[in-house]
Amino acid sequence: METQPHLDTGGPSPDVTGADIDDLDVTQLLGTLTTSAEGLSGQEAERRLSVFGPNEIPEKRHNPLLQLLVYFWGPIPWMIEVALILSLVVRDWSDAAIIGLLLVANGLIGFWEEHQAGNAIAALKEKLAATAHVKRDGSWGDVPACELVPGDVVLVRLGDVVPADTRILSGSDLLIDQSTLTGESLPVTRSSGDSLYSGSVAVKGEAHAVVTRTGTQTYFGRTAELVETAGNVSHFQQAVIRVGRFLIMIAVVLVVAMFVVGVLRGNDFVQMLQFALVVTVAAVPVALPTVLSVTMAIGASRLAGEHAVVSHLPAIEEIGGIDVLCSDKTGTLTRNELHVRDPFVMPGGDDTSRSLLLDAALASNADNGDPIDVAVLDAFAAGGLSTDGWTVDDFVPFDPVSKRTEATVTSPAGDTVQVSKGAPQVILGLGSGGDGTREYEGAVAEFASKGFRSLGVARKTGADGAWHVCGVLPLSDPPREDCAATIAEAQKLNVKVKMVTGDALAIAREVSDEVGLGPDIVDASVLSDADADETGLKSMVEAADGFAQVFPEHKHKIVELLQQAGHLVGMTGDGVNDAPALKQADAGIAVSGATDAARAAADIVLLSPGLSVIVTAIRQSRQIFERMTSYSIYRIAETIRVLFFVVLAIMVFDYFPVTALMIVLLALLNDGAIISIAYDNAETSITPKGWNLRRVLTIATVLGLTGVVESFLLLAFTKLGLHLGDGEIQSIIYLKLSIAGHLTIFVARRHGPLWSRPYPSRILLGAVIGTQLVATTIVKTGLLGFHALPWAWIGIVWVYTLVWMFAIDAMKLLTYRVIDRRTADGIRSNSFLDLASKSAGAAG
Repeated sequence: METQPHLDTGGPSPDVTGADIDDLDVTQLLGTLTTSAEGLSGQEAERRLSVFGPNEIPEKRHNPLLQLLVYFWGPIPWMIEVALILSLVVRDWSDAAIIGLLLVANGLIGFWEEHQAGNAIAALKEKLAATAHVKRDGSWGDVPACELVPGDVVLVRLGDVVPADTRILSGSDLLIDQSTLTGESLPVTRSSGDSLYSGSVAVKGEAHAVVTRTGTQTYFGRTAELVETAGNVSHFQQAVIRVGRFLIMIAVVLVVAMFVVGVLRGNDFVQMLQFALVVTVAAVPVALPTVLSVTMAIGASRLAGEHAVVSHLPAIEEIGGIDVLCSDKTGTLTRNELHVRDPFVMPGGDDTSRSLLLDAALASNADNGDPIDVAVLDAFAAGGLSTDGWTVDDFVPFDPVSKRTEATVTSPAGDTVQVSKGAPQVILGLGSGGDGTREYEGAVAEFASKGFRSLGVARKTGADGAWHVCGVLPLSDPPREDCAATIAEAQKLNVKVKMVTGDALAIAREVSDEVGLGPDIVDASVLSDADADETGLKSMVEAADGFAQVFPEHKHKIVELLQQAGHLVGMTGDGVNDAPALKQADAGIAVSGATDAARAAADIVLLSPGLSVIVTAIRQSRQIFERMTSYSIYRIAETIRVLFFVVLAIMVFDYFPVTALMIVLLALLNDGAIISIAYDNAETSITPKGWNLRRVLTIATVLGLTGVVESFLLLAFTKLGLHLGDGEIQSIIYLKLSIAGHLTIFVARRHGPLWSRPYPSRILLGAVIGTQLVATTIVKTGLLGFHALPWAWIGIVWVYTLVWMFAIDAMKLLTYRVIDRRTADGIRSNSFLDLASKSAGAAG
């Protein structure tokens, strides 16, 4: 009777979503998939394609215009847009043009960042096979890989990219390179019944396999879905939103109060409206996102000089705040190269370590690129040994069936010798190990307990001689030379390093011990337990020194659990399997030599090997964070200083202390020059830095309100004490506000006294001096309709402002001392600033 060539079920489609199909033997699997070793019919394949969908990673496509418009919607964009409208209402065209440019710049920056997830998906899709050799209707043929369905039988041979998740049915053993998926540094052997993952590559062998999962159900597809769904709003973005809300709250309350009081007092309605609009425009921090982004961009340029390329600007702030760094093992902590360790030599014979290496080298071929052969030959050369005088007559390369190499060689004395290296048990089976058999097996077990890969070596002299087992060569992927020192340096910066690897527990523990991470290595399979207690998992993940036998969803889960526990998490990696966690992490770092998918998902891409550049990036990022914090304190303080003062003057004296033009000049000159803070000298904190909005708002408010007192006293003295004219008073107040505004940055930039190190950079000093010379020149010469001031008054204002700068600095030091004491004592309050900070961040 003729064999059934294919199946036409026409019935229910197989369920391939459950993990239980991985536990079935081949016969049960074929039954579950309602297929056979002869494959499907074309008609059944078409039916299943309509059920399961294409074997590809779906990519969500968005309207680019709608994506762009999203970045003009939100608290900060609303503030800038209101400021733009108000500038147009009062016909301030130059101010409107500047605000419009800032608005567009902020939107374009956000729009560009949105494309990162799409780039990661594209890089993943490029790794998938384009076509597959499949058996349908009883005959073999090539079809697009996207048309494969569960139940198809495919041929996988040398050089093929595995087109879907499959199980081997028959054929020779396969040697599979799945390094870009799992991070394993060596090809793995797969036999009948074993699984093959979509995206891995066949290095040797040929086999028939049945498709078990396609599309997003595959190992590869799950990775891609995690990349697409991973991600979080950066703490930088959250901080900008919260600062914006805080300033909106202050501006609305004060401007409305000023307008109402002025109108009730009978002031000109149009004049009050125009002045209220101008004050509102000045209060809106239109340059806040831009200045912070430029500060990060300049920092990114500096990091590029340290071989770290930033692809996601907010990650500069995030990496400075990370307190946990999850590091991939292969290629990151280790060299991703096999090296020979101290060998075991069979006792009681003439063999030595040198002769063992010689035999292994003769049984190796430098031309085939096999990583084990390369490692053996490198160790041979490093030992100062040579094969001079030896001639290789025949060489049989490694194959998954024999599990060994063999060479026939002629010695310098003319003797014919056969040498072989391979799997320890296979080598031991060639001949007797004699009295050393037990020691041989013990050495193999000891090497396995350390995660080393063992390579048996044997020799036979003469055609009729017997094989003699010579010993065992242990191989491992050793740590990078600078790895232990770099981890110790990271720990000094209060960053906890955790190893995350797909390798076995034994290998992970050995590497962890060598680099000084700690002994607590957890099997990541516990993270897949659906019944596990979430709180217990968080505690376990926090306490662990590393994780072994990790799958992509495990890495993603580890990052999420650490983030839920309140940590800022950095993740390093190089393979496709790292991409989801890189995207989810607060700072995703693709190491040197990373795959395209890892680079596309990462925030920072390293161009130099090892972790040392990461420590440099952490130091640089903490300096950048100090600059951004300084600017934020300055900008909030200035908004409070100007708004409160102007409103207070109107409400108390029924008097405009500055003109609308003066307010616009203050905003343009001060914000335009203060961008130079991006080049300022900043200290490097030994603790992770993060946005403490309550602390920032408290310090800024104290500086701002102290500045209000300073300005109000000067106004009262000139108006009530000296009875100066309105124009003269306004010029004096303008000069005072301009000088004091820039001097505030010198107070805000240091936690300690303003004269302590590091001193301000020349660029920052130059910008401040330059703008204040402009402001002084305007009030001296009477440009732009200002009342001209004599040198005496200019000198008085400068001295008055400088004296107050030291008084404000003293208030800052006192405030920091109180905050630090309250933090240490764990005291919380329901003060206005607490409530403002909480309400400002409620929707963040």
